[in-house]
Amino acid sequence: MLQIRKSEERGHADHGWLDSHHTFSFANYYDPRHMGFRSLRVINEDRVAPGRGFGAHPHRNMEILSYVLEGKLAHKDSMGHEEVLGPNEIQRMSAGTGVVHSEYNGSKTEPVHFLQIWIEPAKDGLPATYEQLAFSPEEKQGKWKQLAGPVKTPGVSVINQDAKVYVSELAAREQIAHEFGAGRHGWLQVIRGGVTVNGKTLAEGDAVAISEEPSITIKAGESSEVLLFDLA
Repeated sequence: MLQIRKSEERGHADHGWLDSHHTFSFANYYDPRHMGFRSLRVINEDRVAPGRGFGAHPHRNMEILSYVLEGKLAHKDSMGHEEVLGPNEIQRMSAGTGVVHSEYNGSKTEPVHFLQIWIEPAKDGLPATYEQLAFSPEEKQGKWKQLAGPVKTPGVSVINQDAKVYVSELAAREQIAHEFGAGRHGWLQVIRGGVTVNGKTLAEGDAVAISEEPSITIKAGESSEVLLFDLA
């Protein structure tokens, strides 16, 4: 079963310095039909103006991933990390027992465009940790690049949940497939471009919830980038 979530149906907040689209209920956007999917709780597509950002604020018991599409995202937290995140990197912050952090546009002249993702942890109360990993663009071109998962693997950020996160960049008319294990579910988000998923057409910003499907085939109608969550 495929259930499409259209881009224009997402929640939207424009604060001037921040233009944000919420796939699931978040902040002032509330829709009881869209509170998350399985352990996936938040996908926010954020554009932050030069020199602006999110001031220091706390989190607990959430796996938080950031994936930059364009620009630079500056990070600072109470664990002592002070980093800058760019494209072809994944940032993971396991909030656990508690962390305070800030995220700012790392440029004074260019906007930053990124995805903020929250995944509910399998267990609360673990120590807060941070990880940032870079990869080459070739690792995602025409194939799946795993960004995060529950098992420690070289080049893959470890999260406290039975979920795997992949990204792929496809050329026009290129296709890629993914098989789901028994009882698994999927969420596919179109970051850029336009694709079909098992024949269903998705445009930029669209997504599809996947259940009771042994596999999916994604075909790109144009140069595209997609994010896939394989969930228990």
